[in-house]
Amino acid sequence: MNPILQITNLRKSFADFTAVNNISLDVEAGEIFGFLGPNGAGKTTTIKILAGLLQPDSGTVMINGNSLADKPLACKQDTGYVPDRPWLFEKLTGGEYLQFIASLYQLPEEQFNTASQHYLELFDLSTWRDHLIESYSHGMRQKLIMTSVFILNQPLMIIDEPMVGLDPKSARIVKELFKQKAAEGTAIFLSTHSLEIAEELCRRIAIITNGTLRVIGTMEELRSQAGKMDQTLNLEEIFLDLTGAWEMQQVIAALKGN
Repeated sequence: MNPILQITNLRKSFADFTAVNNISLDVEAGEIFGFLGPNGAGKTTTIKILAGLLQPDSGTVMINGNSLADKPLACKQDTGYVPDRPWLFEKLTGGEYLQFIASLYQLPEEQFNTASQHYLELFDLSTWRDHLIESYSHGMRQKLIMTSVFILNQPLMIIDEPMVGLDPKSARIVKELFKQKAAEGTAIFLSTHSLEIAEELCRRIAIITNGTLRVIGTMEELRSQAGKMDQTLNLEEIFLDLTGAWEMQQVIAALKGN
């Protein structure tokens, strides 16, 4: 089976700074794949390339069998994308925004009506459907963004920091929806700073530092690649070790000593 997302030898530089350095990975249908790294590691640059917002210097991206370079529209049509800082049209109502997104993806009207009503009710946004987005709180905006990607049912979802601003109930709903979408065959490429969420949801995880892919694999494989055979180590401990966050470990040790 061909992967839904396939990245090969991806590179991107800005002047003398290399943001993404020869990254290769793939994501299968039905897989939640975690893409982790410290600030400035190259995560957002990689994601913007996958979403077609940046052109790579070299390398290839294949989405659902199509080359992003050769067939960008087909690739974008197969991708639901949530950026880390989504921008919304504040003079639209929530319902109008969802209709706008659905029209971009040519979602059939009956499917849109059913799906939008379902997710708006799930996120407690039904009564806000006809209110202008400018009146929404930060959390409500995030729930609207998540609704806009869940109604699409695309083969690939690229999600950057999905839980920002969400209350515990909504965050739990989003996690369960990710699991449901994956069970239905959707490939989910998930970037988050919440290591607990990544460990809970992701079948495989990649950790990037300074634009370079350090490790990739299941939790057991990450422990092995990090030289840590203790099966009780969680993702946070592995992440801190692999990203060289020695200062943080020393601070934690000092706090425990007090």
